[in-house]
Amino acid sequence: MEEKEVVVKKKRQEQVYHERQRLQFCLLHSLNNLFQERGAFTRSHLNAIAEKLALDDPTKGTWMPLSVIFQPHHNTFTGNYDINVLIAAVEEKGKRVVWHDRRSGASAIDLDQGEDKLMGIVLNVPVRRYGGLWKGRHWVALRKIEGAWYNLDSDLAAPFSFKDTEEVKEYLDVVIGGGAEVLLVMNE
Repeated sequence: MEEKEVVVKKKRQEQVYHERQRLQFCLLHSLNNLFQERGAFTRSHLNAIAEKLALDDPTKGTWMPLSVIFQPHHNTFTGNYDINVLIAAVEEKGKRVVWHDRRSGASAIDLDQGEDKLMGIVLNVPVRRYGGLWKGRHWVALRKIEGAWYNLDSDLAAPFSFKDTEEVKEYLDVVIGGGAEVLLVMNE
């Protein structure tokens, strides 16, 4: 890559909004990274969505003392929001979530379609932390910005720019193979 291309790529990366991981608020960070806006969603906003989902749930369980902390759709203190909160939040912004069938692999995703159709991709990937003692899942946003695809994972120090759509597909195939769920966020 020529020096001029490196400078342009670095400058473009600096213009990409990227929130870093805090506690288990990866869904909050992923949504703000996806929408490229600080405060597109807030902790209180996602908590309100989760609480509304719990109230609207016809099969809600009985209340227990730990129910104050461990809500059906999130943890009151650390976040850890579920897929229902993601879908409701994205739909509030006029977007639609399409669950990608992992059996099809990344080749079935049209990454070259216009940004007016495919806004971005949200992944829910399995993670192991603390030397493998804790297993959980982590939300990651991928988005095409000014013609380039970025991995906006809040665990990364900075956004990662993919060189082309083939590299994005290779990445997606690896995470799908590792058990990731792939959610396409579509513009309506």
